[in-house]
Amino acid sequence: MSSSSVSWLEGPQKTKFFTRFYQAATPQAVIVFVHGFCEHSTRYVEFHTKLADSGISVFTYDQRGFGRTSMDEKEKSKNSSYGRTGWDDQMADLNWAIGYARQQVPGVPLFIMGQSMGGGEVLGFATEGDKSPYAATIASLAGVIATSPMIQQTTPVNRILRSVLSGVKLALPNMLFPADLIPGHLSRDGSVGEAYMKDEFVKNTGSLRNLADMLNHGDEIKGKRWNVWPKSLPVIICHGTDDKITSCDASKDFLSNIACESKHFVPFEGAYHELANELPDVKEKLLREVVGWVEKTVKQPTEVAKL
Repeated sequence: MSSSSVSWLEGPQKTKFFTRFYQAATPQAVIVFVHGFCEHSTRYVEFHTKLADSGISVFTYDQRGFGRTSMDEKEKSKNSSYGRTGWDDQMADLNWAIGYARQQVPGVPLFIMGQSMGGGEVLGFATEGDKSPYAATIASLAGVIATSPMIQQTTPVNRILRSVLSGVKLALPNMLFPADLIPGHLSRDGSVGEAYMKDEFVKNTGSLRNLADMLNHGDEIKGKRWNVWPKSLPVIICHGTDDKITSCDASKDFLSNIACESKHFVPFEGAYHELANELPDVKEKLLREVVGWVEKTVKQPTEVAKL
């Protein structure tokens, strides 16, 4: 039987992160999970508990600028505020989380998994390149899992508005801007959108720097980063075909472009954006796909992946 715990841990820039750890009784692998834009890690307790019950430990955290990491007035760092984050911060934070998870679950393959913005982050981390400070960490990964990744929006933001936002962010990087996310687009389960609206740790806004970085790096992943995907790094992308927030076609195009020995795309017919919070049949399928893919991948793990 699995167990779970909550901790506040000090990460990069001496920032305190709200974290959750789900320990499998006999772990065959560990996943570092990165949540999406405007939200937080607690929204995935059910999914992460089931992963741990299936033999896969999970370490997750409220990202810098989001959730309790930015809004818990009793515990958060003095340098933390909602929306105060950007791509470089997110890459450093993910690298830290990977290192911590390795210490907690040593000797098993480690995977990174992200949802939406977090999906874009894990794909982006894997394509930071051989000269990045994270090259050794990337080489040690057993695989990458992305659900509904933010590569491109289903309905892209107007280019003129994006140019204006990118310009203003230089002067006012932490200024908050409406995200215009429709809760009903998260899931076909209406209770998910209702809970999202009532969640005290959800704000439907983002900083100009975070918004610009998220969209611009999505363009990079689609436009050129795919070309440096590590050939031997397995990847699976799961995406709802009726996702109204991030583009399912962009996910398919990304996978078709990369030169990877093991790549897998799983469409979820009719599903919306948050597969882990969708209707029961979708949630069950997602769990089966992720657990099955991890089990298949770890049967022949590289020696590096076991470090």
